[in-house]
Amino acid sequence: MTTAAPTSHFKALDACHLQIQEHLAELQRMAKHMESEGLNADDRKLAGEIEAFFSSTSRDHHEQEEKHVFPPLLATGTDEIKAAVQSLQQDHGFIEENWIELGPQMRAISEGNDWFDSAEFQHNVELFLELMNGHIALEESMIYPESKMVWAEAVARRIPHTPRKAA
Repeated sequence: MTTAAPTSHFKALDACHLQIQEHLAELQRMAKHMESEGLNADDRKLAGEIEAFFSSTSRDHHEQEEKHVFPPLLATGTDEIKAAVQSLQQDHGFIEENWIELGPQMRAISEGNDWFDSAEFQHNVELFLELMNGHIALEESMIYPESKMVWAEAVARRIPHTPRKAA
């Protein structure tokens, strides 16, 4: 059985959430700019950075959650926690499916190509933003605090407690 993620993993996961949120805000801004004024060179450069991030770092982040955060909660969590974890696992699949559509569109933008349908792109961006923002909200409000508690309890069980001597 995989144990809960150590503190350093949580710091990395939390930092990645911040990066994800920054990239999502940039994606939203870029999509609005595209819709109102079209894309400029800065937008195209940004599209490449966003595509690279969600095609690598974000996917790795989800793999780490699947490996370190979710298993202990599925093994020991309440029914509510288990249902939330299962929902997040399903989200990972939906996010990946959406990215399979959106990623190539982002790459095309970054390369100066306009072969995709703009309305479809806007729809994909809205869906991706909705999926990712809801996913992060559930993780941060329920799953990460629960996982941190499970980890702390596991550490406490492994460390022998010695009484302090009176001064």
